[in-house]
Amino acid sequence: MSSFPSRRHVLATGAALGLGALGATATPASAAPTTSRGGGPEETRTLDELYRAALGEGGKLVIYAGGDTPTQQDATRAAFTNRFPDIDLTLIVDYSKYHDVRVDNQFATGTLIPDVVQLQTLQDFTRWNEEGRLLRYKPAGFSKVHDAFKDPQGAWVAIAAIAFSFMYGPAAVGSDVPRTPLDLVDPKWKGRIASSYPHDDDAVLYLYSLYAQRYGWEWVAKLAAQDPRFARGSNSPGAAVTAGEKAIGIGGSGSLAAPASSPTRFVVPDGHPFMSWGQRAAILKQAGNRTAAKLYLNWQLSTGQQQASFNGWTVRTDVTPPAPLKQIWEYPNGNLDGFPRFMADRAAVERWKQTFALYFGEVKGDPTPGWLGLHPGA
Repeated sequence: MSSFPSRRHVLATGAALGLGALGATATPASAAPTTSRGGGPEETRTLDELYRAALGEGGKLVIYAGGDTPTQQDATRAAFTNRFPDIDLTLIVDYSKYHDVRVDNQFATGTLIPDVVQLQTLQDFTRWNEEGRLLRYKPAGFSKVHDAFKDPQGAWVAIAAIAFSFMYGPAAVGSDVPRTPLDLVDPKWKGRIASSYPHDDDAVLYLYSLYAQRYGWEWVAKLAAQDPRFARGSNSPGAAVTAGEKAIGIGGSGSLAAPASSPTRFVVPDGHPFMSWGQRAAILKQAGNRTAAKLYLNWQLSTGQQQASFNGWTVRTDVTPPAPLKQIWEYPNGNLDGFPRFMADRAAVERWKQTFALYFGEVKGDPTPGWLGLHPGA
């Protein structure tokens, strides 16, 4: 008989671990209207007009972006530079949990570097807004952004919709396709699973917390017994599956609209949890290159950029994702509303982290973007 509490016990004692309120499947926000109230009108200048104004301001732009590898934003960098070739763009990728405290330290020491921050640490945008650190600004199309993806007064706006779940390699699993998280603890997958550490990345942590609440700690214990290979960076599970090193990956992003030839299949199972969020971006009020920062947000929210998203999902209500996708807020099991609440309760987040460390061991390995220090991009 398992010594770990049952699913019923997890749900009953959730308040003690911060489980109940943080991970419950949220009511979908699909019915929320899109509005543009407060904080001034939307931008009316075209991208070309903003581009010329940014060049007149000096033509430089520094962005701190959350991510897993130094090259993860290369496609963004290339697309922006191709469209606006005379902007001197510096785009620094690091874990969001390092970028946010880096920016806080720069505030404290009067050495601020970035103009724009785009991060997974959603709670920081609420805090920075309350501290008066963010420029309230509404890019063109702001009224078309779903309400879950923007501050009503324009302090921040999400520029991308992202989802984390599990994935598998069709060649590796054959006809034995894992269809739900329950399939992942089948002994036949022992030694064949890769995962990012849930106690190293808060989005992966939230995904694992949803699994623990839905299936119980017995499921977590069985997964630990599968001898999964954990690594830092949410890119690592997909990379392991793509390379044929593992059959299944847990805790990474993907696309349901990937071509049939793709070496991985991303899974969003009906009736089972996954997690989704909007990657928030904001212009810092102390930014030295405000117009270039405004140009960047307008470009990111443009219909062309939203239609070109890597996973097909969008933050805009007037951009239709390709089949078979629905709008990300139309998946009730995607827990879109739950992640911001989860991120806001830092004490509960820490308890989740330490609990998963008991099951999976401490996080090991250097950060995958490298060690960037206090002032990257200076």
